[in-house]
Amino acid sequence: MAWKSRIVLLPIALLAAVLPAFAQTPEEKQIVDLANKSRAEAGVPALQWDAALAAAARAHALRMAQEGPISHRYGGEAGLPERAATAGAHFSLIEENIAIGPTPAQIHDGWMHSPGHHDNLLNPKIDRIGVALVSARGVLYAVADYSLSVASLTPADVESKVGAAVARHGVGLVSGPAVQDAHRYCALEEGKSSASLGIKAHFFMRWQSADIAKVPPELEKALASGQFTQAAVGACEAQGTGSATGAAFTAYRVAVLLF
Repeated sequence: MAWKSRIVLLPIALLAAVLPAFAQTPEEKQIVDLANKSRAEAGVPALQWDAALAAAARAHALRMAQEGPISHRYGGEAGLPERAATAGAHFSLIEENIAIGPTPAQIHDGWMHSPGHHDNLLNPKIDRIGVALVSARGVLYAVADYSLSVASLTPADVESKVGAAVARHGVGLVSGPAVQDAHRYCALEEGKSSASLGIKAHFFMRWQSADIAKVPPELEKALASGQFTQAAVGACEAQGTGSATGAAFTAYRVAVLLF
């Protein structure tokens, strides 16, 4: 996770009406187009528009216009990861640029000449962007949120993906009580022994990741050993994926039992 606290301050006039619309405006599209033009020149992939990030950016841009001096966070406001997650974004990395300026082109130029903003905008690890521009006090209040997106998966989706990875090793998937045991082991608090659950498996593995299709090396080794013929897969709620105020970063938690 990274976002920069550097800001661009320009003189502003009296507060004017703010834009209520949530649809992408031509000016916001210009910010996206300029970002992708700069990324192309730097040899990094283009960013795709993310409506959830845009909604989070819009809410913060409105707050900036109301407050006056711009900031990444105001009193009583959630932090960037929580704001984006509440708006419906799924991500494993998130960044933010903010500014005020007279035009989209000048805002983009300011970001490109500011080291922190430049690094956020050209980060090759991000793949999504959401932008909001709010007109107030004779200038534009700009927020650009960037993220590395994560697919939105249900527990059944997670179990299906992991099950497919297990099955590729010729290990059969079981159902019934064994899957319930996998669910219980998945949800077991960190630091507690699996022995307390009384599960009769020969191999236990649980992990969480934004990319759940990649199983841990220890599990790959166990599956390839030929010692096991059956497996149970169970997904559960991820643990410790956010700040003290609640989960924000998207991760999936899953357990595999081998028999």
